[in-house]
Amino acid sequence: MIAFADTSALFALVDRRNPAHAAVARAYDQLEAEATVLATTNYILLETFALLQRRLGLDAAREFAQRIVPLMEVHWVSPEDHDAGVSAALAGNRRDLSLVDCISFAVMRRMGLSHAFAVDEHFREQGFDCLPAQRPRK
Repeated sequence: MIAFADTSALFALVDRRNPAHAAVARAYDQLEAEATVLATTNYILLETFALLQRRLGLDAAREFAQRIVPLMEVHWVSPEDHDAGVSAALAGNRRDLSLVDCISFAVMRRMGLSHAFAVDEHFREQGFDCLPAQRPRK
């Protein structure tokens, strides 16, 4: 199986104080045990690195870059994926739905992926199965 890795889960995986950390870490271990390939995009890597660096510091960003990124299959966003995401974000007319999410949905659909390693409810709203299965309460 291939699952799409989103910033929401990747950030929680590194941030041990994050309310979702325990559930995300268990899901990550399960995915690893099942030999699931984690696919993501260069946009997710950029977003996650910047968020970790800003909120937790360079050591957290370094841990992500050195320990987690090498285990993922990184897909570069094509101009068509980018344009599809921009169109979806504008058509969605929602302040809380990010461009990166909309591009991720476009990439997932193009790749035929149905599972997301994510705690962002937007993935569930778009019809994707999320791991962990339930978002931890804050």
